[in-house]
Amino acid sequence: NTSPVVAGHLHRLSLKWPLWLGGAIECSSCLILGSGTFILLAHLSLNWGNTQYPRQQVQTGLVTLWGLRLGLFLFLRILKEGHDRRFNHVRDSPGTFFVFWTMQGAWIILTLLPTLLLNLEKHNKPLGLWDYLGWSIWAMGFLTEAVADQQKWHFRSDPDNAGKFIQSGLWAYSRHPNYLGEILLWTGLFTSAASVLQGWQYLSAISPLLVWFLLNYVSGIPILEREAMRQWGKDAEFQAYLRNTPVLWPFVS
Repeated sequence: NTSPVVAGHLHRLSLKWPLWLGGAIECSSCLILGSGTFILLAHLSLNWGNTQYPRQQVQTGLVTLWGLRLGLFLFLRILKEGHDRRFNHVRDSPGTFFVFWTMQGAWIILTLLPTLLLNLEKHNKPLGLWDYLGWSIWAMGFLTEAVADQQKWHFRSDPDNAGKFIQSGLWAYSRHPNYLGEILLWTGLFTSAASVLQGWQYLSAISPLLVWFLLNYVSGIPILEREAMRQWGKDAEFQAYLRNTPVLWPFVS
């Protein structure tokens, strides 16, 4: 019975819209609230399912670990920088921010869909290859994202790097390794959940596909690439970095 999930999503959106008025003042907070909402919905669905099989508990734990790390990282970054510059154009337009705020609710629901369906599934089967494969992919993605974020944090914290771009560590193999990690970890969660999904539930494959699409074509890479070209587009070293380093997938031109 998926009605509790539907009711929960509608309730969540009804709460998000009034908060839009306050959130429009500081857009960066919505990203932190977003990671918290992932955790909340994962645990609610686990309780609603009322089965708590090992697969469901592990899946919910992985979502929780991801949300806590990302939320803390974003919180510390905002404390340090004051705001997230990627959303300057959104913050300055309350109308645009209203659309952004509402779309974030749909993004959370679709991204978390494999976990929500898994946690509400009464059918169970022993842990197997797809579970361990999925969790391995998640671990690879989680570590890639966390290490990339930390490397960039330390790079920016060094006064000697002011005005420079990072091209060391994981950033020497991908121009956006943190986004690569994000795509991998949601792919891993779908892979594990797929071991017990049935019929139409496989449509939840939209989760990693949506993450990939949004980061590649909407809110992630395009914004950062334009900003990088604005800052270093005429820099010969940056031009060499563009030629020699893949946008996302290492060793893939």
